[in-house]
Amino acid sequence: MDGRYVIHGGRPLRGEVAVSGSKNAALYALAAALLTADPVTLRNVPEIADIGEMAEILRALGAEVVIDGERVDVQAAELTSSQAPDDLVTKLRASFLVMGPLLGRTGEAECAAPGGDVIGSRPLDVHFAGFRALGAEVGRRGANWHAAARPLRGARIFFDYPSVLGTVNVLFAAVLAEGHTTIVNAAPEPEVAMAAALLAQMGARISGHGTPMLEVEGVARLHGADFEVIADRLEAGTYLLAGAATRGDVGVTNAVPGHMDSVISKLRELGMRVETGDGLGIRAACVEAPRALQVQAVPYPGFPTDLHPQMAAALTQASGVSLVHERVYDNRTLYISELRKLGARIITGGESVIIEGSTPLFGAHVRALDIRAGASLVVAGLAAEGQTTIHDIDHLDRGYAHLEARLASLGAEVERLP
Repeated sequence: MDGRYVIHGGRPLRGEVAVSGSKNAALYALAAALLTADPVTLRNVPEIADIGEMAEILRALGAEVVIDGERVDVQAAELTSSQAPDDLVTKLRASFLVMGPLLGRTGEAECAAPGGDVIGSRPLDVHFAGFRALGAEVGRRGANWHAAARPLRGARIFFDYPSVLGTVNVLFAAVLAEGHTTIVNAAPEPEVAMAAALLAQMGARISGHGTPMLEVEGVARLHGADFEVIADRLEAGTYLLAGAATRGDVGVTNAVPGHMDSVISKLRELGMRVETGDGLGIRAACVEAPRALQVQAVPYPGFPTDLHPQMAAALTQASGVSLVHERVYDNRTLYISELRKLGARIITGGESVIIEGSTPLFGAHVRALDIRAGASLVVAGLAAEGQTTIHDIDHLDRGYAHLEARLASLGAEVERLP
């Protein structure tokens, strides 16, 4: 559902909010359901557009998918195709994750280069290197990528860099491969660890969850599972940064502090009082004027690149000059031109973003250019005086469920219009 957000800013956010299940982790879990003919039930799945897109891809491959609010039931009793449909794949980056399950279960997989946000180069070489190490032949078939192997065999695999999607995709293929697989320099993100935990519940033999070294002992088949998706640390970070930008007091009751050490550290450096604990989640209250700081957006456990734009928006309200260094994506800074329309004094210098604060922001018409760029405009619009209108919010729909309602529960004046 497209439309626009109208935000009347200039008031502190206060209160508590619970976030949805992780968008990324839920997409990984949906792909994992292709690895078994048995039913898989996923709970705490976010009600966002990307989930619907992934469900359509699974249906096109022969799976039955039923979405009921935050519950999704998948049964891929018989896969009718080993080729994901091009028109759906080009909409969603995570769609490429069907390659690993299809290769592991059927011995063959074909997929177009995936789509998604235009935030820079995200090559597929890690995926292909892993598939080839497991014994697959990988190459082009027209415009698509094709992989085939009968059977897959375990191997020791070294990744040149800790690609999240590459780790998950190769892990999916390895769980049904013959013998032992070791993945060195695997991505340790909580969402990857959750995918491994789901696979283990389905009967896979995996150790090293959440570390750069994954050990997999292949099994002949996997069975069904009933599994709950972890809370979305990126959605949680967005609300906490919105609270910082508006000099408010925001608690995310189901945030997992152990997944967000870098965010908590930077909120405290910014001048927030941060409390964590069982039943509390994470609460951040502004107790003094926000201070400028430096941030490195790097792979986990470093500060998340997917919170870089929201942090930059919050730093427009911090006194002094702040720097955000982007070390993951080479085109993450699309949001800058839109923040300037609100009055932000912000420039780029190579991989770095330089933000001068504390800057008064004023309402304007802006566009969400991708999911996190859109979120940065929400954060800035909440801090700005007057009315901010954010267009192209279909991007926000891909990553944030019930955004206007959750912001309203914190005291924001936000309206969605057609």
